[in-house]
Amino acid sequence: MDGIVTEVAVGVKRGSDELLSGSVLSSPNSNMSSMVVTANGNDSKKFKGEDKMDGAPSRVLHIRKLPGEVTETEVIALGLPFGKVTNILMLKGKNQAFLELATEEAAVTMVNYYSAVTPHLRNQPIYIQYSNHKELKTDNTLNQRAQAVLQAVTAVQTANTPLSGTTVSESAVTPAQSPVLRIIIDNMYYPVTLDVLHQIFSKFGAVLKIITFTKNNQFQALLQYGDPVNAQQAKLALDGQNIYNACCTLRIDFSKLVNLNVKYNNDKSRDYTRPDLPSGDGQPALDPAIAAAFAKETSLLVDRVKMKKKEGQMLFSVPGALSPLAIPNAAAAAAAAAAGRVGMPGVSAGGNTVLLVSNLNEEMVTPQSLFTLFGVYGDVQRVKILYNKKDSALIQMADGNQSQLAMNHLNGQKMYGKIIRVTLSKHQTVQLPREGLDDQGLTKDFGNSPLHRFKKPGSKNFQNIFPPSATLHLSNIPPSVAEEDLRTLFANTGGTVKAFKFFQRDHKMALLQMATVEEAIQALIDLHNYNLGENHHLRVSFSKSTI
Repeated sequence: MDGIVTEVAVGVKRGSDELLSGSVLSSPNSNMSSMVVTANGNDSKKFKGEDKMDGAPSRVLHIRKLPGEVTETEVIALGLPFGKVTNILMLKGKNQAFLELATEEAAVTMVNYYSAVTPHLRNQPIYIQYSNHKELKTDNTLNQRAQAVLQAVTAVQTANTPLSGTTVSESAVTPAQSPVLRIIIDNMYYPVTLDVLHQIFSKFGAVLKIITFTKNNQFQALLQYGDPVNAQQAKLALDGQNIYNACCTLRIDFSKLVNLNVKYNNDKSRDYTRPDLPSGDGQPALDPAIAAAFAKETSLLVDRVKMKKKEGQMLFSVPGALSPLAIPNAAAAAAAAAAGRVGMPGVSAGGNTVLLVSNLNEEMVTPQSLFTLFGVYGDVQRVKILYNKKDSALIQMADGNQSQLAMNHLNGQKMYGKIIRVTLSKHQTVQLPREGLDDQGLTKDFGNSPLHRFKKPGSKNFQNIFPPSATLHLSNIPPSVAEEDLRTLFANTGGTVKAFKFFQRDHKMALLQMATVEEAIQALIDLHNYNLGENHHLRVSFSKSTI
């Protein structure tokens, strides 16, 4: 045969890692019908190349411009979301590969999907197109490494395909259930905006619509792609990942909806295909510059998809594991913060670290009680109850993210029988009284308090931030303290203890349920850091669980 290949590609083993191709494609800009391939810079053979770049669909795909150190596993991973990968041939000397899927349908789905995204493999753009070959035949005895990797990866993928209990078969690509994803954010220490979600999920395809809302005291979103395959890929890659270190965990499922009806473009909902939609009553309108930017972005995205489909080739890669999902730069974060009117890590929320809290019960409230309650959501630095308006106070948090978080969770809650209002203050800092001036204890500096919950980076406290709830999480309980002791202690705060449960494996922790959220807030204020004896100070926080 003398190395001439017409219909199939042949793999030849060269050492442990080198594969000498039996089929090499010419450059898109070249009219050559044959070229020389060199393995290890020594051996060369002449092959007839593929002179057609825009050929008919095939279940064999040709991938070019691969990074030099890319592995078989990474190349196989490109095809796994779309169906079973049945063969692979690496052309390491030419930074190319052939990938064969079980069906032509799966290959078409894969090509169509990657026409809408422009990620990178190892930070390098790569290209994909249909091969002229309809089948990829390799000598498995000479291509043992690639075949072993293929078998191992396929076995893992088949065992773990998370779609309706089905597994990928050779006869059909597994369909995604819906183009709409339901997203829940757990451990939301930092605010997550609609724009942040768009930035993250756009890596997997064109995001058409997003609706955000709060349900069961949790921030949730519905996000619609143009294609169910985009939703499938995003779910596979992002479910369980953290947006920021140790917090803001994504929980993703397919929605039963197949289309979202967005009426308004504002902080809560967005239709990226309809930048002309009104903002709606009572909702902040989009800044005109931001509206124009996302209208332009949508237009460019549509144009780019059309262009690449016309060219018959795609610039793409598959994102790797994303944990945490880093927002790429401060400018992008600032844009998201501006659109969402909230703070982002590394970007001060307009410098607003100071909160104004009003409608307080001036007969009951103290700097210490405000420190304890607001300290659930950040490290309180200073508290000042206003001298001439004692139903109001200024609270300075450690950063703008913490002030935003505290405002989101505590505005509208009841404290000492009154519904408190929490807003961002125009003040940049809380001033301490001049030395020697008696302000009747209305101002207190907590900057060096040992009770700050979040002073240690990566602390597990970041993962346990929840809205006020009737159920409290108790920890640091000494062995000598029994359930009845704790029930009595919490009943003495003026509320009713409805339920109690020690953690099965660790009696240092327990859940305790009060009759109302207001009673739980009161109990937390009164009993967080309560001395239970034996050098154990009780730790109290809100829980997402029920008993």
